[in-house]
Amino acid sequence: MLKIKENGVFFTMNTFGKIFRLTSFGESHGRGIGGIIDGCPAGLELNIELIQNDLARRRPGQSKITTQRKEPDQVKFLSGVFEGKTQGTPIAFAIWNKDQHSNDYNDLKDVFRPSHADYTYIKKYGTRDHRGGGRSSARETIARVVAGAIAKQLLAKPGVSIQAFVSQVGEIKLQKPYTELDLSKSEDNLVRCPDLETAEKMIARIEAAAQDRDTVGGVITCVIQGVPAGLGEPVFNKLHADLGFAMLGINAVKGFEYGSGFEGTKLSGSQHNDVFIQTEKGIRTKTNHSGGIQGGISNGEDIYFNVAFKPIATLLKEQQTIDKNNNETTINPKGRHDPCVLPRAVPIVEAMAALVLADHFLLSKLNSI
Repeated sequence: MLKIKENGVFFTMNTFGKIFRLTSFGESHGRGIGGIIDGCPAGLELNIELIQNDLARRRPGQSKITTQRKEPDQVKFLSGVFEGKTQGTPIAFAIWNKDQHSNDYNDLKDVFRPSHADYTYIKKYGTRDHRGGGRSSARETIARVVAGAIAKQLLAKPGVSIQAFVSQVGEIKLQKPYTELDLSKSEDNLVRCPDLETAEKMIARIEAAAQDRDTVGGVITCVIQGVPAGLGEPVFNKLHADLGFAMLGINAVKGFEYGSGFEGTKLSGSQHNDVFIQTEKGIRTKTNHSGGIQGGISNGEDIYFNVAFKPIATLLKEQQTIDKNNNETTINPKGRHDPCVLPRAVPIVEAMAALVLADHFLLSKLNSI
């Protein structure tokens, strides 16, 4: 839906970014999901295998602790890429849905599922697609993962890397800081936690929730390394503000904190300040409570943040609710659902972080002559 601001500036609710922009389309049980990327520079040689790998990390049916919906999630590029390179023109792509079980949702057509977008979509639009949540489904994030995978390849040119991992499932929390972990080991287990002992406990916690026909939430931590100092657009597009905006736009996200976050409130100013020091690599900070961002601008240190995810709202057990005629009723959903969103959300967090950083990297080129 196109909106017009009072000052005449156009913006759309389905587009993310300022220079590197993604517009996504599609519903969970429609023909497919896709997007158009505008503003990607020409001449970027794309590794399609890397894009497909991120889609495989997000896709359903990848392990025993995720939904068993079977989707190949193969991306098809329709424009903007020729002989393996971006052309500077709009990049259009689509991923076709193959394994929709829309009949699983027929009993939910006229009722409002607790903590879902059913009621709010009706109040906003006067209609809704009840099949798997329609546009409000997390399946929409496929488009973000494709665009984010391209943004990652753009960011790799200046040496920026992005690694997310599961740091908490329910009450099971990873106790080591990321600096003491080998983050490359995150892909060595089903839950995507870089510490094997903690990962096994997390998997057991997810399996217990599934056995009880329930769900469990948790936290994903993201670390961005190699970011040059100077990215960020104060005052209204500070780098951490845009990262927070991106993360809070992901389905099921309930919180965002960067750097020392809420724990930093327990420190005094003298303990919390990041003292500047001179090193062989130039000016650095002795500590990094700031999370690599000061004054809304990157300072060259690692950027790290946490994203809190709620337990998924779809429970495979009976719940009380209200139908569209305001009658009290009960629901007992069928279908295939994740007991925990976290393992599949890791590449989504990385993708949104990449979109923000790519946008700010390109914006930085406009800051001086």
